[in-house]
Parts: sequence; structure tokens; C-alpha cells
Amino acid sequence: MELKKEDCKEFVGKRDVNSNKGDFGYIAILGGCQNYSGAIKLANLSSASIRAGSGVTRLIIPKSIVNSVSPYLLESTLFTIDDNDGEMIFDSKEIDKSLHHINALAIGMGWGINKNNEKILEYILENYSMPIVIDADGINTLSKMDLEILNRTKSQIILTPHPKEFERISNISIDEIEQNPVKVAEDFANKYNLILLLKGHETVVTDGSETYTVKKGGAGMATAGSGDVLSGIIVGMLGSNKPSSRLIATCAYIAGLAGEIAEEKYTDISMKASDTIESIPEAIKEIRN
Repeated sequence: MELKKEDCKEFVGKRDVNSNKGDFGYIAILGGCQNYSGAIKLANLSSASIRAGSGVTRLIIPKSIVNSVSPYLLESTLFTIDDNDGEMIFDSKEIDKSLHHINALAIGMGWGINKNNEKILEYILENYSMPIVIDADGINTLSKMDLEILNRTKSQIILTPHPKEFERISNISIDEIEQNPVKVAEDFANKYNLILLLKGHETVVTDGSETYTVKKGGAGMATAGSGDVLSGIIVGMLGSNKPSSRLIATCAYIAGLAGEIAEEKYTDISMKASDTIESIPEAIKEIRN
């Protein structure tokens, strides 16, 4: 079914005046590498998660890129992982420290692809039980691993591929994906017991049994960082909400609506990903009303 504005309202209700940051979740974003530090990208992710309602956002990055990333951060906290030539080193104790007290995790943005990342992702999937959003190089890393780990993990996995990434991880051709996106998405979600958000002009979100399509957004969102904004919104909302297809579809709706608002302000040519972030509050107001 197509997700409508009224379907999103329960996730953006007004908060109790006596609430505190702990009520809305401690979330983490793990990514970045020397060759692709994506300082602004990572900052956008953390900013989007805060705009979407996380209580505390922790950015986990390689130590060597901290100086390039930290100037862009205001409200987020930082945790650094030792690295080798700009790539994270796998150290289970450091991973455990970085994820202490975390309610939800997004992993893979600007991360690069290497064997250490495979070890890190494998360790997290085998040892943690929380919602985990896997995007970008997280998906590319996962595509090189045995996907049966997705059926063994105690974590609720949310995958957010665009068609090319989905082709890479599913071995289904883009032509077949585009011919029947709902069917291939539902089959994959069922097979690996996860929530799949398949990006496109009509986004499909499914856990294999409950499926939503989201028809929000515009041409102005075809710019670097838009997918990262979506991942930030998702992990931000997972800080205080149980994962479900409708919640993840709501995140896609908020991202798309914020993109439409930004496009109206800045045009489809001139808008950038951070404009979408700045429009998240207006999108939430519109849904509430």
C-alpha cells in the first residue's frame, strides 16, 4: 500500500514536557575512512539523526580523520577507532567501547571496503541485538560476506540499497529489480528476516509481509548525500521507536517531504542534501497538522 501522511502521525507526536534526552535514544553512526572521509557527509548524517529526534548521536570514525570531521560537528559526540592508513583496525574491545549504551546503529557511510570492515561488521552482527541500519559501503561490505549471518544475528537489520547496490548484494539484475521491485524486495526481506528499503522514484519498504510504497521527493534530491540524510533520519527515529516497516517507510516519507520543501525553496538545480536536513522540521510540522 502507498504510505500516506496520516500513516506517519503516530511517530511524530508531541513529547512529554518532563522528558529528557535519554528517553529518545543514544544512537551511533559508524563510518568514514581516509580516502573517503566525507566530513560533511558524516556531519549531515549526524545532523539528520538529531533533526529526526535522537537524544544523543555518537559518530564513530577512524582516528586519522577526526580533524577533518570535528569542525563540522556541533551537537554530536565523537568516538575514534585506531586505524591503519586511514582504515579502521578491527579491535573487539574498541568496538564494544564505541557501542556502549547505544540503542541503534547506522553503519557503512563513507567507510570504504576492506577485510577489517568485514571483521567489524561480522563482529557487530554476531554480538549485538539492536536495530542496525546498513547502507552504502556497509552494503558493499556485506555483499562480500556470507549473507546467512543476517539470519543468525539477533539484531533487527534495515538495509537501504539503491538498485545497483541491491543488484550487488542479491545477484538480481537491475532490469529484473525494476520490472518488479515489490516482489524482489519482499522475497529478499523474507529470505533474510530483515526490513528492506529499496530506493527509487517509488521507494519500497518491506519486512516480507508488510509492504509500503513511498512516493515523496523530487529531482532536486538527486545530489550527493541525499541517501545519507535518509539513513540519518532512520537511525535517529530508531533511537526511541521499535523498528517496523511502517516506521522505516515514515522515515522515507519525512526525507522525501523535506526534500520537496527544500526544492521549493532552492529549486531542483540548486538544492543540496543539507537543505533537506534543514527542512525536516517543516516536514514534521506538516505531518503533525
